Amino acid sequence: MKLIRFGQKGNEKPGILLNGIRKDCSAFFEDWNQDFFNSNGLVELKKVLEREVEKLPDVPENERWGACIARPNMVLCIGLNYEDHAKEANMQLPAEPLVFGKANNTIHGPYDDVILPKAATKVDYEIELGVVLKKDVFELQSEEDAQDAIAGYCTANDLSERTFQLESGGQWIKGKSSPGFCPLGPYLLIGDEEDTITVNDLSMKLSVNGEIRQDGNSKTMVFKPAYTIYYLSQFMKLEAGDVLLTGTPPGVAMGMNPPEYIDRGDIVELNIEGLGSQKTQFV
Repeated sequence: MKLIRFGQKGNEKPGILLNGIRKDCSAFFEDWNQDFFNSNGLVELKKVLEREVEKLPDVPENERWGACIARPNMVLCIGLNYEDHAKEANMQLPAEPLVFGKANNTIHGPYDDVILPKAATKVDYEIELGVVLKKDVFELQSEEDAQDAIAGYCTANDLSERTFQLESGGQWIKGKSSPGFCPLGPYLLIGDEEDTITVNDLSMKLSVNGEIRQDGNSKTMVFKPAYTIYYLSQFMKLEAGDVLLTGTPPGVAMGMNPPEYIDRGDIVELNIEGLGSQKTQFV
């Protein structure tokens, strides 16, 4: 299953992508949010698709694509989780997952424009595998338990303002949390039989104005999603609908010589194999 959301920002409705066509599920579900996942919503959605799929109307083609899930309680990120990216950033590869947060109001549609902050001078892109939880977890006993807590996967862009992040007190969350700094989607791929993908071996590509900047693969990720969720659960409670961003391969603007940061008018396009594409213009 591929979960999508559509409609005006702040008033999105839930839907699915079925054979390339967006279907409206709002007659059956309020939204793809914490309550949906915690109330066994994925099982109920499968029942709807088995019994009443013909009742799902098409979403108009010109309707906006929203982020693939509703605003989560937390967006957690893993830094320097690709060996080559740590090298280009001139930072030591962490012995344990390097964790930081991103404001949950950064969640943004996959094709929405992003407004650059007025003081921004070093805006960067980071293609990342996004992971969404389907249940609350705390102090998990194994990676298998963590894997069972994953609802699905999506394409994400962990946008950053490097001056805010690295030159203004060393608090990474400040550079990660401007409005719109987390485009998510176009869909959340649920790991059912017909859509199963190997998340540890996915091609990841990002371009700026048509120039390929990042061309990596999730197989070079140091800490895999299930282990990371298991690890994080030892320190904090993770909740259904929460988003985990798992790090980026090399090729970010900060690592170029000289750096080539995002400017107004630039268009960033990204794709993760099996998880769809995004296209963002910066204004």
